[in-house]
Amino acid sequence: MRTNVSARHGHLKPEDQSIIVEKVEKVRRLFDRINAIEVTVDLEHLDKPAVEINVSAEHVHDFVATAQSTSILSSLDLCIGKVEQQIRKHKEKVTEHKAIGIKHAGGEEV
Repeated sequence: MRTNVSARHGHLKPEDQSIIVEKVEKVRRLFDRINAIEVTVDLEHLDKPAVEINVSAEHVHDFVATAQSTSILSSLDLCIGKVEQQIRKHKEKVTEHKAIGIKHAGGEEV
């Protein structure tokens, strides 16, 4: 799995990059087929930095989330929560919403 951290309109400290990578890689525990995670930090407005996370997985559309807050780490936490919610919703659709045949529906035959 690749994890890419980039910044727009500024530079990130190496410590911040390592914290971001460490937090974002925890998303992998939710879904095994994740190929790459791209994190973009927009520092155009220093009082409200924006974070965007793009998670690419096999045979699934990309999961994308964006958040703005007062600091980079709080924006990152909000964004991770949004991505985790999208992944959980997708897994629920795939694993639990199987069609039930008439034979197994539990209804009585007439």
